[in-house]
Amino acid sequence: MRLAVLGLGFMGSTHVKALRQVPGATLTAVYSSDPVKLDGDLSTISGNLGGAGERFDFSRLRKYQDIQKLLQDDDIDAVDVCLPTDLHAEVTLQALRAGKHVLVEKPLALHGEAADQLVQEASRAQRILMTAQVLRFFPMYQSLRELLSGGTLGAPRSAQFRRRCAAPTWSGWLADSEKSGGGVFDLLIHDVDMAIHLFGMPEAVSATGVEDLGKGIDVMEAHLYYPSRLTVTICGGWHHPRAFPFSMGYTVVTDGGTVEYHSQGVPPTLYRADGRSEKVPQSDTDGFAAELAYFADCCNNQTQPELCPPEESARAVKLMLLLRQARERNGAKLLCKI
Repeated sequence: MRLAVLGLGFMGSTHVKALRQVPGATLTAVYSSDPVKLDGDLSTISGNLGGAGERFDFSRLRKYQDIQKLLQDDDIDAVDVCLPTDLHAEVTLQALRAGKHVLVEKPLALHGEAADQLVQEASRAQRILMTAQVLRFFPMYQSLRELLSGGTLGAPRSAQFRRRCAAPTWSGWLADSEKSGGGVFDLLIHDVDMAIHLFGMPEAVSATGVEDLGKGIDVMEAHLYYPSRLTVTICGGWHHPRAFPFSMGYTVVTDGGTVEYHSQGVPPTLYRADGRSEKVPQSDTDGFAAELAYFADCCNNQTQPELCPPEESARAVKLMLLLRQARERNGAKLLCKI
């Protein structure tokens, strides 16, 4: 699969790095409005997952400052859309209509109607569409999925997913809620998607929190209510800029034990009902490389991405929007009719 990466900011540079580990995909072209980045100088790039920027050798790649010209290139099979969020839907739609397979950074779109349109267009065009919900490919979350699906722990009774970081300062568009959706939309959609992946859609939701993007604050504590009486809590968001450290984690209580993970020093651990505890086996796979490899495999074999279907990504967008509505209602319980 011959792939073009559109956008060379934090996520674009992360994907370019990860592609070194993906034999099923060849980086063929790059797009950026910045000629310095097109020359391969991504040394100033930073983000909330750490890691210094790099300089890349793009001398053999096709370089574009015009997306339409890139989409007209017949030597490109697929595009990896790492542009600002407000451009995801428009560029993805154009790429599908140009006959390209599309991997698009999360979220799939900022609005539910746009997300549905992309799913329909991918089906009509018979192209692969996948959202880069990378949490599904992170080893610590894969091990949780395998534990829960194995059936040995019994029914899930309670789940908490946490994700917090300082308000980003590396891209100005992120602080504009019209372009990014705001902090909770941009960040917690990972955990909303994981809840859908593991437990399906809830029957109702509630949420509290506050948004003050001028101060860099956008936080939420949300509750997803399931018919089985399972409640999933999703909390976190953006905190004061620069100083607040990134962290993520989960706690899932089942009949047979509790599974706990925290990115700051607690690997996935199962605390069994009988008092024993054990580390949960997990691979050492890079999640971004695994995500890109899976997408490449789907494209090369013309198989739909069952591990990360676009229909679920569209539901994640709609559920995240519903949670923001619930936050505005300050804890009111809203039915989920998505």
